[in-house]
Amino acid sequence: MAPRHGGKILSDQLKIQGVDRVFSVPGESFLAALDGLYESGIQNVVCRQEGGASMMAEAHGKLTGKPGVAFVTRGPGATNASSGLHVAMQDSTPLVLFVGQIARDHRDREAFQEVDYRQLFGGLVKWVAEVDQTERLPEYIVRAFQLAQSGRPGPVVLALPEDMLSSVADVPDRAPVVVSRGRARDADALDIIARIERAERPLVIAGGSIWSAAAAADLENFAAGFDLPVAVPFRRQDHMNNNHPCYVGDLGVGMNPALAQRLREADLLLVLGARLGDIATNGYSLVDVARHGKTLIHVHPSPDAPGHVYQPDFAYTSDAAEMVELLAQNAPALSQPSTWRSEARVAFEAWQQPQATPGSVQMEQVIPWLSAHLPDDAIVTNGAGNYAAFLHRYFRFRGYKTQLAPTSGSMGYGFPASIAAKLAHPDRAVVCLAGDGCFQMTCNEMSTAIQHGAAVIVVVVNNGKYGTIRMHQEKTYPGRVSGTQIANPDFAALARAYGGFGATVTRTEDFANAFKESSEAGVLSVIELQLDDEVLSTGMTLSQTRAQGEGAAR
Repeated sequence: MAPRHGGKILSDQLKIQGVDRVFSVPGESFLAALDGLYESGIQNVVCRQEGGASMMAEAHGKLTGKPGVAFVTRGPGATNASSGLHVAMQDSTPLVLFVGQIARDHRDREAFQEVDYRQLFGGLVKWVAEVDQTERLPEYIVRAFQLAQSGRPGPVVLALPEDMLSSVADVPDRAPVVVSRGRARDADALDIIARIERAERPLVIAGGSIWSAAAAADLENFAAGFDLPVAVPFRRQDHMNNNHPCYVGDLGVGMNPALAQRLREADLLLVLGARLGDIATNGYSLVDVARHGKTLIHVHPSPDAPGHVYQPDFAYTSDAAEMVELLAQNAPALSQPSTWRSEARVAFEAWQQPQATPGSVQMEQVIPWLSAHLPDDAIVTNGAGNYAAFLHRYFRFRGYKTQLAPTSGSMGYGFPASIAAKLAHPDRAVVCLAGDGCFQMTCNEMSTAIQHGAAVIVVVVNNGKYGTIRMHQEKTYPGRVSGTQIANPDFAALARAYGGFGATVTRTEDFANAFKESSEAGVLSVIELQLDDEVLSTGMTLSQTRAQGEGAAR
C-alpha cells in the first residue's frame, strides 16, 4: 500500500471495523486523526464536553452492540471522558476511546497536559495501551475492538502520541474482528430445564448487554412454556415485553417489595447474562452471600462472572441470547399454570397502579400517558435521580433496544444518550427523561443536538433539588438540609435560546398538548415539568420521609 500518515491508517482501520460514526471534542493532540476522518465517510459528531462525547459513544454501543467510538484530547479531555468509561464498564458496553497524547520525546517531563493513561484508566477499563509505532496502529486497533467485544464487553482506551499519528508508514490493514464466544449446548439447556421442572418456586433473571430482539422473543416462549416468572435487573426492562404475563418487574433501585419477597422465597434462580450484585439483591440483603439456600444457575459470556459474589451451583459460559434460544426450542407448548407466576404478575400490575403525589403536576399520571401514547419502538433514555423511579415503576417497555439508562447510576447520561439514539434512529421517537440536576450536568449538549439535527424530546422534571440525595439526607439527618437545593434556569427558554422548542407545564392536564407541540416542532424540544416541593419519591413525600427519619432517630 502507499504510505499513509497515522491518522489515515486509523480511519481506514475504523471503516474496516464497521465504524460509521464517532463522537469527539477536537484537540491539537490528534489533528492527524481528524484529517484521517475528513474524507473517510465516517460521521464525526462534535460534542461540547468530553463527558458528553463518551456517554454518546457508550449509548451508541448499547444500541448497536458494536463498539461506540470517541476521540478526546489529552489531560483534561481524557479525565472528562472518564465518566462515560465508567458507565461502559459497569454496563458491559463495548466502547473504544482514543486519546490524543503528548509527543513521545516529551515524556516524563511533566509536559503540557501529560498524563500516564495506563495509571489513570488501569482500574476503570478492560485494557489501556499507548501506541508508540505508527506501523503497529492496525494491530492495536484490532486488539482494542476484539477486547471491547469479547467475553463481558466493556471499554478500551488507546493513547495516541501526536508525533506517532502524524508520522508516515507503509503498513497493511487488518481484517474485521471476529469475536470468539463460549457456545451454548443442547445438553446444557436440557440440564437447566430438568432442574427448573424440579423446582417449586423458580425465578428467571434476564439481563446483560449481549441480547437481541430474537432473544426477547425466545425468552417469552421459554417462560410461557414453563409458566415462569421473569424479572430483569436494574435498567434492563427492555429485555422482555413488559405486557407479557410472565414479566414480573425489575430488580432495581426502589423495587416492588412484593418482587423483593419473591426473590427471597425463590428456590431456584436462573440468571441469564446478568451480574447478580448489590442493586438486584438490595445491598445483598435479599439473597445471603454465604448461604443463599437456592439452586443458582448462572449463564454468562464471561467465565469470571459466575461466582464473583454468589457461588453458583451450575455455571455456563455462553451468550445468554444463545442459551435462551436453546431453552425456548426445548420448552413445551404450555405447561401446567403456575400460581407462583400468576401471583407475581398480579403483584407487578398492582405496583403499577398510580400512587398519588402532591401538586398539580403528577408524575404517576405523566409516565403512564407516555407509556400509552409512545410507539412501541420509541427509545426512552434517562440518567440518575429519584425522578427515574417514576419511569421504572410506571412505564411499560414493549420492545428491545427501547431503553437507554446507566446501570452505573450516572447523572447526566440520559440527554447525551438520547442524541446518540436519535442520530442512529432518526425515524424513531426518542424521549429523554431528566431531573433538573441531572439535565444540567450535560445540557450544553443541546448545541450538539441542534448542530446535528437530533430532534429529541427532553422532559425535565424540576423539583429544585438533588432528589435522591435529599431523600437519603432526610432519612439519615432529618431537617438538616445541606448541599441538596439547586437553583434552576427557565429550561424552556434555555431550549429556545439554543434554537429548539420549549414548553413549561404546571398542570398534568397540559402535558399531552405540550408533548404534541414538541413532536411537531421537528427540532430539539424541552418540556419542563414544575413539581411541588413535597414530591420526593414514588412512595413518600418529603415530609413523610423526614418524619420517618425523625422516628428512626428517636
